[in-house]
Amino acid sequence: MGGYHRLEVLVGVALFLTTGQCDVGCGGTDGRPGEAGIPGRDGRAGVKGEKGEPAVVASGPVDTAAMLRLKGETGNRGKHGDMGPKGYRGEIGKPGLPGMPGRPGPDGQSTDQGQQSLQQAHRAFSGTRTDSSYPRFGKVVTYQNAGVNTHGDFSAATGYFTCKKAGVYYFTFTSVAKVSMCLSIVNGATNNRLGFCDYNRNTDQVLTGGVVLELTVGQKVWLESFRDQQRDSETHDTNEKLITFSGFLLF
Repeated sequence: MGGYHRLEVLVGVALFLTTGQCDVGCGGTDGRPGEAGIPGRDGRAGVKGEKGEPAVVASGPVDTAAMLRLKGETGNRGKHGDMGPKGYRGEIGKPGLPGMPGRPGPDGQSTDQGQQSLQQAHRAFSGTRTDSSYPRFGKVVTYQNAGVNTHGDFSAATGYFTCKKAGVYYFTFTSVAKVSMCLSIVNGATNNRLGFCDYNRNTDQVLTGGVVLELTVGQKVWLESFRDQQRDSETHDTNEKLITFSGFLLF
């Protein structure tokens, strides 16, 4: 048994010596490259750098020509584009705040026409015919007196009212007689006639009529007798008769 142990020791020493003396030709197989590791975390932000030095500007006047050379040339103006569609109408906004009051205007100048204008507004006349003869047909009725005649617009002798102040007038007449009577108010500008008749038999009867006319300066209005159904004997009647013709400016 002791011999076997000595033999094993010798063999082991022989193998050790053989391995220690191996050259390059007996090298082992190369190993594989290692795998990449996990990426590391981002590093912390660095400290902010110091502010740079300002640019150096050359002193002296600016060369305008040089500045213009740096700028490009202006291009041609483009064509006018087509008008776009009309937009929707927006809602009305809220009312704005009231503006500041304006300055008072200058004082007006007195014309001293106030009293004159007031007098011009009062225009009226009234003529009375007391002649007992029957007024002739187709003729202007004339009068013996004029009770009221402001500004002389009415002529009792001719029977005409001549408008001297344009406006709207009211004309009226009254006739009292014992015979039939027909009278008309005539507008000379248009020759329009508004007639009224009363047929009476030997009793006092009142005939009245009126009209509103718009007149311009120079137009005439008068009262005129006309024939309708009167008898010939009535036209020769000499009993007392009374005719009044009046008018005044409304506005």
